[in-house]
Amino acid sequence: MSADGAGAGVSASASASQSERLYFGDLPLEKTFVTSGRTITEADVVAFAGLSGDFNSLHVDETFAASTPFGGRIAHGLLVLSIASGLSTRLPVLHALQPSLLGMTEVTCHWLAPVRIGDTVRVELTFTAAQLTRSGTRGRVTERRVVLNQDDVTVLDSQWTLLVATRPPAGE
Repeated sequence: MSADGAGAGVSASASASQSERLYFGDLPLEKTFVTSGRTITEADVVAFAGLSGDFNSLHVDETFAASTPFGGRIAHGLLVLSIASGLSTRLPVLHALQPSLLGMTEVTCHWLAPVRIGDTVRVELTFTAAQLTRSGTRGRVTERRVVLNQDDVTVLDSQWTLLVATRPPAGE
């Protein structure tokens, strides 16, 4: 991974500095950007349980969780998805896209492996598709966000659909 958060094989022109503003037509399709890592802590799991109201024993009761096929407590899937979202927003390319981002329309997720307290996760984000809407002033952009743990095991595979503004005509 390069210092700007761009994944291997991404040229300097494909990665965005924080001073650039990206629009729908500027997004580098099929380029992968890699976030820094973040270690999941006990405090993360407890805080998420309190915030969400999800006190499922698999997340908060070590004795119960030890008796499951997981062999111990695991992080909430939605906590991992939320952390993936936060890590992704720190990428320079998403920072440059932020002023043109009109909204998120869909997220689909597949949780493939458990995340345990003490695991360190990172996100590989790839822009996979872009389709202009009928209005011509915006487009739908599809991102694939894959979350991997410290052992390079994919723990979550997700697809995000964003609505992004097109570049305004010159002079506007």
